[in-house]
Amino acid sequence: MLDREDFPYVARDVSWLHFNARVLQEAADERVPLLERLKFLAIYSANLDEFFRVRVASLRSFKQLRKKADLRFPDKPKKTLKAIRRLVSDQQEQFGQIFREELLPALAEEGIYLRASEEYSDAQKRFVQDFFREQVAPLLEVQPVAKLKETYFQNKALYLLFSAYGSSRYPEDLYSVNIPSERLSRFVNLPGFEYPHEFTFLDDIVRCQLDRYAGFPTHCHGAIKLSRDAELSVDEEYDQELVARIHETLEERDLGLPTRFLYDSSASAEVIQALRKHLGLKKDDLIPGARYHNFHDFFAFPNPTPKTFLKDEPMPPLPHPVLEYASALLPAVEAGDHILHFPYQQYRYVIELLEEAVADPSVTHLKITLYRMARRSALADALCRAARAGKAVVVLMEAKARFDEANNLYWGSQLERAGATVYYSYPGLKVHAKTLLIRRSGDRPDLAYFGTGNFNEKTARLYGDHALLTADPRLTAELAQVFDFLEKKTEAPRFRHLLVSPFTLRDRFTALVDAEIERARSGQEAYMILKMNSLEDKRMIAKLYEADRAGVRVQLIVRGICGLVPGLKGWSERIEAVSILDRFLEHARVFIFGNGGEECMYLGSADWMTRNLDRRVEVAFPIFDAEVQREIRHLIDLQLKDNQKARCHSPDFDNAYRRPREGEPPVRAQADTYSYLRSRLPAGQIVPETGS
Repeated sequence: MLDREDFPYVARDVSWLHFNARVLQEAADERVPLLERLKFLAIYSANLDEFFRVRVASLRSFKQLRKKADLRFPDKPKKTLKAIRRLVSDQQEQFGQIFREELLPALAEEGIYLRASEEYSDAQKRFVQDFFREQVAPLLEVQPVAKLKETYFQNKALYLLFSAYGSSRYPEDLYSVNIPSERLSRFVNLPGFEYPHEFTFLDDIVRCQLDRYAGFPTHCHGAIKLSRDAELSVDEEYDQELVARIHETLEERDLGLPTRFLYDSSASAEVIQALRKHLGLKKDDLIPGARYHNFHDFFAFPNPTPKTFLKDEPMPPLPHPVLEYASALLPAVEAGDHILHFPYQQYRYVIELLEEAVADPSVTHLKITLYRMARRSALADALCRAARAGKAVVVLMEAKARFDEANNLYWGSQLERAGATVYYSYPGLKVHAKTLLIRRSGDRPDLAYFGTGNFNEKTARLYGDHALLTADPRLTAELAQVFDFLEKKTEAPRFRHLLVSPFTLRDRFTALVDAEIERARSGQEAYMILKMNSLEDKRMIAKLYEADRAGVRVQLIVRGICGLVPGLKGWSERIEAVSILDRFLEHARVFIFGNGGEECMYLGSADWMTRNLDRRVEVAFPIFDAEVQREIRHLIDLQLKDNQKARCHSPDFDNAYRRPREGEPPVRAQADTYSYLRSRLPAGQIVPETGS
């Protein structure tokens, strides 16, 4: 869906669905190891669940409000919802085809079988009967649908619909039974003789035993699943009057409204219509699916064979070529800047740096911004020890990090109990920066950590991010100003080097783009290389279109949402945009400007989305050290050359892979990044089989 009211623009939610289509491409890509392809189906499914719970729920709220009030909306909700339904329907069809026609036969070729209930052998039927009686039946609850309300069905839980065989009285003779996948494994290993690696869905075990359990012959109408509005705050997303109206509607109900009612498309129209009418569902709530739902359970699908090629080759995190051999990290950082690249390099240096700070008597303060905390966090443990040791520990804890609130609040309470000062999120202003300041007494310089990703040991093994360790006073002094503002709510600070939203980030990025435009207009070389997760802000997109028309070369690496359309005549003829999807999630933000031959480079926590530029506390930091800049530039060049996992953003939204030109060697950025960083280790350095 391409809007042209002022300039070409792809609606945010439509663009996000094109990103999820790229996830589906990985599941279809035969170059990806087989069990990893299943994992990408799980990622796609989990992504889509969250999308309906959050984004579709918001759009429906906008659509309802639009009928009642003349408010300004970010996109056209009715038009966007129609486009979403069309795209999701097409993708669901592709999803089922990939699973049934590609992955199941490929698994069978490797001796791994997923048996439907109709395929059980006699021995397996006996096993299933015993397994059902002993482990499944005590967890089941059968309910007549006619006596249920919509509120009965739990968010994202699985149920089977069935009726008495031969009945056509709906919903009077319609029943639901839960699939207890929250208590039991979704995949049950069946006994096999000819094929030892046979599994079945827990759903099929329940389906197989329905007659016996119900006590009468049954007809199964398939699985259903209800996704509900996540009821998340939208304060930072939209116009405040619109936000206020949405919150009014949220306060009027006790339970999240349905956003997607997924059902088996083999079920009769009469059953689905009776169910829809009885539960008060709307037409747009109904999404046809295949036999199985909740594919995110495939995250836990085992590799029952010794065949290691069914999974990705191990890439254990590497040691850092300097920090690994330093006698201590604090003096190593004091001596010069160092950059860490996750997940390619080990995260333990961050923990060790904190532990050294706890033991160093010159360290007086530790100040940190925390956005998404791991459930088990060595970093939080180190901060607690620092507070108990008498250090002044100040934590800016974001209490509204989507779906991570419980972890954050738990660690916030633990830190407070240890003696830390914890500030929680301000109304209407999320703290999304990834920073740590280590303050020291006497003539010892302060040290700082600036990151593009969260302080989270778990995601540091999965997300591609960068982290700068520095004692540069130009950066540490301004980071101290950021913390002063957050702690004391002082007036807007002034920054010369850091780009900080909501104060200077937008204006400084705009000025950097304008400078390239002026160079191009005066006949000089002008270019930008911009890597981010999402490009959504219309003012920045308009500025990039202006840069293209002025003759600036613009290269974009945008993993997810991309509202800009490259390659349009008269608008974006010089703009190239790719998205890289591979085994790790590309999460870093890197901004490079030609700057008249003396490149300037910023890394940061902010995408070019309106919320990041205007309604969050974000920090983008310059790279001053020449060696660090060369290293990052090399990694970005690998991404610009990627011809294996890069897809092109284009006007036809086909997500075409960028293929090698004639004579061009294959470049797979993530694998080549690992090889490059490994080559920087001292000769003879042994890479551990598992990292931290």
